[in-house]
Amino acid sequence: MSAVYVYAVTRADHPLRLDGLRTVGGGDEPPRVVVHGPLAAVVSAAPAELRPKRRDLGAHQELQERLMADGSVLPMRFGLLAPDDTAVRTALEERREDYARRLGELHGTAEFNLKAARSQDDLLREVLDGSEEARRLNQCTRDGTGTYEDRLALGELVARQVDARQRRQADEIVGRLSGLARASVVADPSKDDFLNVSFLVERARADEFTSAGRTLAHDYGDAYDFRLRGPLPPYSFAV
Repeated sequence: MSAVYVYAVTRADHPLRLDGLRTVGGGDEPPRVVVHGPLAAVVSAAPAELRPKRRDLGAHQELQERLMADGSVLPMRFGLLAPDDTAVRTALEERREDYARRLGELHGTAEFNLKAARSQDDLLREVLDGSEEARRLNQCTRDGTGTYEDRLALGELVARQVDARQRRQADEIVGRLSGLARASVVADPSKDDFLNVSFLVERARADEFTSAGRTLAHDYGDAYDFRLRGPLPPYSFAV
């Protein structure tokens, strides 16, 4: 057989309501199931060209969310291919105990991802308010009396202060929400964000967690940008 695209692993007795779902690549063949022992993998024919287009990303997540509605799922990241059904069955056999354990741990859960950024102007004001040396060096830079070494020292001081404050605030934010989650995973933030964290939350507490996220954003104020997404398939906790 030709290569297959793998969406998720679940138990063989999991309800598999796959009718009407799109597949990654938009092929004519519907998604199907490869079963081996107590486990099953949901797959489809691999597209000739695999790229993270919006339509395909949507199809990938839509299928996983359909499965999640009926029970525990190990969602695979977008783009996972296997050579054929035999390779899929081999993986289900080799990782049988690990997959079964993870399915049990993820039962009744979903992932929430939180990203946070802060206005750089607001952060700089806080650094200057909190450091007499930073204020002195900044004044020298602004009025032209400072040397090259002063400007360099200011840049280094501000960078250290910014990093320390952002790390401390990231820890505070994770701490405030961790009590509502089973687990959390912190990833490297990108662009202007200082925090990128995923929480594993019981689905029964999803509304409570979302409400806590809104309260958090309100408490920190307009200088902060909080983006909370979820419930999502628990990608960060599947392996």
